[in-house]
Amino acid sequence: MNLLNTIIAGFKEVWAQKFRSLLTMLGIVLGVASLVGMSAIIKGMENGMKEAMIAMGGADKVLLEQQEVPPDQEHLADQAPGRTMADVEALRHGAPLVRIVSPEMAVNGLMASRGEKRVWPSEAVGVWPAVLEMNLHTLEHGRFFTELDEENAHAVCVIGTGIRDELFGSPEEVGREIIPIGEIIYLNRQPFTIVGMFQRYESEEDRKRREYEARQPKQVQAGPERARGWGRRGNWAFERKNRTLYMPLNTAWVRFRAASGQDGIPDPRLSDIDIKVASLDLLAPSLQQARNVLFMTHRGIEDFGFRTQENQLDSINQQIRNARMSGGFIAAISLLVGGIGIMNIMLASINERIRQIGICKAVGATGGAIFTQILIESVVISSSGPPWVSPPRSGWSKC
Repeated sequence: MNLLNTIIAGFKEVWAQKFRSLLTMLGIVLGVASLVGMSAIIKGMENGMKEAMIAMGGADKVLLEQQEVPPDQEHLADQAPGRTMADVEALRHGAPLVRIVSPEMAVNGLMASRGEKRVWPSEAVGVWPAVLEMNLHTLEHGRFFTELDEENAHAVCVIGTGIRDELFGSPEEVGREIIPIGEIIYLNRQPFTIVGMFQRYESEEDRKRREYEARQPKQVQAGPERARGWGRRGNWAFERKNRTLYMPLNTAWVRFRAASGQDGIPDPRLSDIDIKVASLDLLAPSLQQARNVLFMTHRGIEDFGFRTQENQLDSINQQIRNARMSGGFIAAISLLVGGIGIMNIMLASINERIRQIGICKAVGATGGAIFTQILIESVVISSSGPPWVSPPRSGWSKC
């Protein structure tokens, strides 16, 4: 019996037992599908995490955090100045390895309203124009703040598309793009003029989903709209950026911090100071330079620290490694189960054909030829997929 006849006989036997072969193949198909599915899920999770990190400012962004003073300086805790504009000016002029310094003054609990509509921004912050490059914002309509706005504490703001959708209506609901430049909204009942609006931020997955839904014909919904719960679709980082509201730093200080100061002077402390270093290769010397400058402005009190995006990147990589190990283990079990199914079927097939094997050996077939034929059947079942092409039915007796 030559190899060609052995291969042909193997294919014919697989076809002769179509249903049994199909069930056996199903185990392999499910195992491979689980492997591919887990790989796709892990890759999507990795891309989503990295997209979120980039959306929040990139790997070269560093947050200057306010921390408790160390134990050996507890007696100086009441003298700790916190983060102030003095730190910002010192970093700008005394730390050449720091490329950008962006001060932020958050307005907690701020409510934006227009008529009967209200929205609570995810970020309501007084900022400098440096925040555009710091947080990778793109202004699509209008303008950003000028030095005149900052100096005179003008009541102007720049909003994200999420706030626009809540107060003026989304393009999907209204049927056209709404650009609310020049419109008046109220921030804690104080009138502010919208002078700019950012572009819509979304992940690649959300963009493709939105474009797909836009191509689908609109269906008239019967009955009341079904509630979808409190969660929001989309990547949280992009959702947060879309619900951002910025105002001039001096405006936030004068209009919203007056009640929190002492002796009638608004609280001068900043909620955040973000910096970007000149190069990731110079991250360590840049932070050391910034630390030296801040020691001078804080009079030697170490009530600050640095949080880098490297920590987040390490956390992302660790999560990806854990997910890959878990996914690989699950896929390996699925493939093992499929392989055991093939072994079980082939063992049953051999037990059913002991007489045919004896006849083949009697007419001159060698043990190697019989083993090759059984091996070919196993390979066909595990690799070729369902036998859609129908060869003529034949038994296993061709030796």
